[in-house]
Amino acid sequence: MEFVTTREELRTIYKTPRPTDGSIRKELKALDGHSRSFIGKSPFVLIGSSDRAGNADVTPKGDRPGFAAVLDEKTIAIPDRPGNNRLDTLENILLNPSVGLLFLIPGMNETLRVNGDARITVNAALRERLAVDGKEPQSVVLVTVKAAYMHCAKAFMRSDLWKPETWYDRATLPLGQILRDQLALADSAEATDRWLDEEYKHTMW
Repeated sequence: MEFVTTREELRTIYKTPRPTDGSIRKELKALDGHSRSFIGKSPFVLIGSSDRAGNADVTPKGDRPGFAAVLDEKTIAIPDRPGNNRLDTLENILLNPSVGLLFLIPGMNETLRVNGDARITVNAALRERLAVDGKEPQSVVLVTVKAAYMHCAKAFMRSDLWKPETWYDRATLPLGQILRDQLALADSAEATDRWLDEEYKHTMW
């Protein structure tokens, strides 16, 4: 199998059509009003990061719409809610601050992409500002924006992501059974599902 190894080879494959003027100029160096509005309506963001060795990770963050707070035109604050404490993204940020964000709004095929540098803070005032029902995030990821732009709808249109008629029946993807098999658990799949339900009830925030 042959692989593309240079930028010149890559651009030979993708020589037509050329990137349009608009696709280049749409990249902003700071958040404009439209970007801020999009983030304010988004309940979900994917964070891409990597360590110094290039080991990559993408983690989802979700909460009520607008949970990621725009502090100013160059700064986004993303609260870190209780999770499994693997801390893959946070540990990556300590080694390599570069991150890529993808903000989604349910039902909308366009997305907002943001690239920048991240830091971790436990600032008391900021944690209090981002609290939900009195429960503060354990830490906050502050992203300094380097680039922001709207991404076209083609991937979501091709996938029919938001069309319920294309969604799989959850019974065909039983998480309890998947975890039981992958972790060699002694409990039944049903017991694992019940345990997960209880965990979700008490550890959301």
